[in-house]
Amino acid sequence: MKFLDQAKIYLRSGDGGDGVTAFRREKYIEFGGPDGGNGGRGGDIVFLAVENLNTLIDFRYTQHFRARKGGNGSGSDRTGAGAPAVVIKVPIGTEILAEDRATLLADLDRPGKRVVLLQGGDGGFGNTHYKSSTNRAPRRADKGFPGAEAWVWLRLKLIADAGLVGLPNAGKSTFLAAVSAARPKVADYPFTTLAPQLGVVRLGAAEEFVLADIPGLIAGAHEGAGLGDRFLGHVERAAVLLHLIDGAAGDVVRAWRTVRTELAAYGAGLPEKPAIVALNKADAMTPREQAGRRAALAKACGSPVALVSAVSGAGMAELLRVVMDRIHAERRSRAA
Repeated sequence: MKFLDQAKIYLRSGDGGDGVTAFRREKYIEFGGPDGGNGGRGGDIVFLAVENLNTLIDFRYTQHFRARKGGNGSGSDRTGAGAPAVVIKVPIGTEILAEDRATLLADLDRPGKRVVLLQGGDGGFGNTHYKSSTNRAPRRADKGFPGAEAWVWLRLKLIADAGLVGLPNAGKSTFLAAVSAARPKVADYPFTTLAPQLGVVRLGAAEEFVLADIPGLIAGAHEGAGLGDRFLGHVERAAVLLHLIDGAAGDVVRAWRTVRTELAAYGAGLPEKPAIVALNKADAMTPREQAGRRAALAKACGSPVALVSAVSGAGMAELLRVVMDRIHAERRSRAA
C-alpha cells in the first residue's frame, strides 16, 4: 500500500429540513388549528481515529464528503427525520488543519477519539411553533438553516515512542530490521527509505516501545534538498530521538552537526527533545577508529555516545535498554 501522509479534502455538513405550514381538519374539533411540524437536523461531519489504518491514501481518490439534508416537517405536528452523520475514519495521529495549513482544528491522537468538525444545520420551525393566544392561525414556517462547508488538510503524524534520525546510509533501516519485525528496504545507496516505517521493539515479555524510522536528512533539507524535512513530523510525538551516525563514513562530528542543524531549522520542539547519540557500523571500524571517533563525537554533543553494530548486534541490547529507560522517564515526567 502506498504511504500518504497529507491530503486536502472538501467537507459540507447537511442543511436543516424545512418547517411546514399545515392545519388540522378533523370532524369533531370545532376550530382545528395549526399542526405543521419542524424540519429535521442536517447530518454532521465526524472524524474517528481507528487502529487499522496507517496511511491517508484513501483520500487521494475520495476528496469530497457531503452529509444529507434533514427531512422536512409535515402535518400532524410531525418533525422531519434527522440526517445521519458522515463518519470519516482516519489513522491514529491524524491532525486536521484549516485551509491555511497552520491552524490546528483537531488532533486525533488516540484510538476511538471522535471529533464533530462540522455540525449540520438546524431544522426550520413549522407553523405550530408560532401558535400563541393572540396568533391562533399562524402561517409562518421557516426554511432549514444551512450546513457548514470547509476545505481542510489532513496530516498524519505517526504515533511512536522513539524516532530514528540521521543522514542517508547511516544504517537506520538495518537497525530497525534488526530490533523489530519490520522489514524496511535495505540497500547500499542513499534514500532507500522513501516513507516512514514503524517497528515494535520488545525487551523481554513486559516491555516494548514503537520505533519510527524516517527518510534520511541531508544539508539543506529544510529548504527542500533531498526528500526535504516534512517527514520529521512523524517523530514530533516521540518521547526520545535516537540519532544514528555512520561511524565508517569518517567525519562523524560533521554528520552530527548536519542533522542537528536541520532539526533546529524545522523546530516544532525537536531540538529540545531528549536525544541519544549512537555510532553505528562498529564492525567496519578498527579499535583505534572506534575510540577516536567516539571521543570526538562525545565532546561535540556533550553526552555519552553508544557504539553499536546493527549488522553484528554488538552493543544493541545495551542501547535499547537506554532508550527504554529514557522513554519511561519521559512518560513519568509527562504524567507528573
